Amino acid sequence: MFNNNKKHPEATISLDPNRIPEHIAIIMDGNGRWAKKRHLPRIAGHRQGMETVKTVTKAASKLGVKVLTLYAFSTENWKRPKDEVNFLMGLPVKFFNNFVPELIENNVKVSVMGIVDELPQPTQKAVYDAIAQTSDCTGMILNFALNYGSRLDIRMAVRQIANEVKENAISVSDINDDLISRHLMTGFLNQYADPDLLIRTSGEERISNFLLWQIAYSELVFTKTLWPDFDGETLKEMIRDYQKRDRRFGGLNQEE
Repeated sequence: MFNNNKKHPEATISLDPNRIPEHIAIIMDGNGRWAKKRHLPRIAGHRQGMETVKTVTKAASKLGVKVLTLYAFSTENWKRPKDEVNFLMGLPVKFFNNFVPELIENNVKVSVMGIVDELPQPTQKAVYDAIAQTSDCTGMILNFALNYGSRLDIRMAVRQIANEVKENAISVSDINDDLISRHLMTGFLNQYADPDLLIRTSGEERISNFLLWQIAYSELVFTKTLWPDFDGETLKEMIRDYQKRDRRFGGLNQEE
């Protein structure tokens, strides 16, 4: 765990291309505070945050990241004011309508995890259209967590596994970490299901019900940078911190 608050000139950011994290997950936080600092309505921050998604997606793809998972809307975000929720539900429509051609140009494939069927119909259509339109892309996967919560994810996986045991498709002794991982919403990512690096913006240092199982051995980086101010160079800073880590997954390195 590390709190990164520094800004570095582009010339000083040198990355090892062989140690780029394969899966980066980001809790995009700070849109409202960004807007408040500028005496703007919160929706202005969400609008600018959408532009940041475009910038960071292209930067991650260029660096060779395999999966970029973005926490776009949680199962708890329905508690926000109705006008804000309605605006947030419209963002995927605007985002995909404008950005899908660039995603295809950059060979980026869209995926979405969460309870999509509970979203408004126009939002569902935008999501499913983007998935279909980028289905032939073979580069980075841009994975949106939309109406997603990790406890819900785990609960649904447990129910699925329990039903398989009940139907004698598997036995209790078959339940292991791999089986559970395959039943989670990230299961389709296969070897990339668990993030190597989790980033949270805005200075908050909590996980907020995001990928609780999957980040068991992820490297965590917290930055005070608000999401609308995050860019490709900030992403490089986070990856540089990641590359300084010694990932042991509970073991020891040879020097110890």
